Amino acid sequence: MFASRSAKIAVLIGAAVFGLFTGATRAAEPLKIGYSDWPGWVAWEVAVQKGWFKDAGVDVEFKWFDYAPSLDAFSAGKVDAICVTNGDALGVGEAGKPSTCIVINDYSNGNDMIVARPGISSVADLKGKKIGVELGLVDHLLLLKALEKSGLTDADVTLKGMATTETPQALQSKGVDAIAAWQPNSGNALRQVPGSTTIFSSKDLPGLIYDGLYVSRDNLAAHKDEWAKVVKIWFKCVAYINDPATQDDAVKIMAARDGLTPEQYKAFLSGTKLHDLDMDLKALMPGDGLDSIYGSSKIVDKFNLDHGVYKSNKLQFNDGYIDPSFVKALKP
Repeated sequence: MFASRSAKIAVLIGAAVFGLFTGATRAAEPLKIGYSDWPGWVAWEVAVQKGWFKDAGVDVEFKWFDYAPSLDAFSAGKVDAICVTNGDALGVGEAGKPSTCIVINDYSNGNDMIVARPGISSVADLKGKKIGVELGLVDHLLLLKALEKSGLTDADVTLKGMATTETPQALQSKGVDAIAAWQPNSGNALRQVPGSTTIFSSKDLPGLIYDGLYVSRDNLAAHKDEWAKVVKIWFKCVAYINDPATQDDAVKIMAARDGLTPEQYKAFLSGTKLHDLDMDLKALMPGDGLDSIYGSSKIVDKFNLDHGVYKSNKLQFNDGYIDPSFVKALKP
C-alpha cells in the first residue's frame, strides 16, 4: 500500500525545503539487501564480515529473513534488493514489485531435495503418498519435474502445503511421507529421520533453479555505480570460498551465520554451484535451455502460470528481469 502526500499552496516553500532535506537523507541511506538461509546467499556474509563493502566505498546493509518474509519485505519496500530464485522473482514482480537480476549467485546442484521416509526409495514410490512442500515456490517446481520424469503428476500424490522450515518436523512426525525442501531444511530432515533418503534433487536438473540478486528497478536506476561495486564484490566472495587456502575461514563465517558447525556447513558447498565470473557470463547469454537463466526463467514462468501463482493469468518473464551489463563490465 502506498500513501499519497499533498501540500497546500500556503506551505509549498516549507514542503520544498522538507523535500530537499529528506532527499539528502535518503541519498545517504545504505543499499538494503534482504537475504535468507541458502548457501548461495549466506556467501555474502563473507564480504560483510571482512568489511569488503566498506573497502569498496559502498554502504550496504544486509537484512536477515526467512525466505518468504524476505519477498514480503521487498514487496513492501523495506529492502532495495533481495536474494531470490529466478522463478520467485517473477511472482513478486507480477504482484506489483518487478525487479532486475544484476548477478547470478549460483544454481542449485543438489541442495534442493525430495527427502522420503524409510521404505520409499524412488520417486515412483511416491504414488498415493503425502508430500510436504511450500506450494508455489521453487521446490514445488522441482517436485513436479521429478514426478514428470517418473511418469507421474501431482494428481498421483497428495500435496500438503507448509512452510519449508516446517518440513523436517512434518517428516519426523510422520505427517507426510516425503518433503521437498532446500538446505539446511532438507539436511535437517535427513539427520532427524533415521533411514530417510534423498530420492531426487536439483543435481538431477542443473539450471532449473538459479539464485540471484534482484534489485528494485527504481533503486537500480538511481544507484547504478553502487550496485556495480556490489556485483564485483560477489566474485571476490566466490574466489575466497573456493580457494583452498581461505575456504576454511569462509566456511567458518558462513556456518556462524547459520548456527551450524563448519563441518556441517561445508557439506552444503557441493550442492550449491557458486557462480564465478565465467559461469555468470555463460548463464547470462540468451538461450532456451537450462544452461541459460533466460531459458530457465521461461520454464519457471510457465510453472507459475499453470499453478496459480499469477493472479493476472499472464506470463510475466521479459528481458527487463535480467541486466547482464554489470557482469559483462567485469569481463577481462
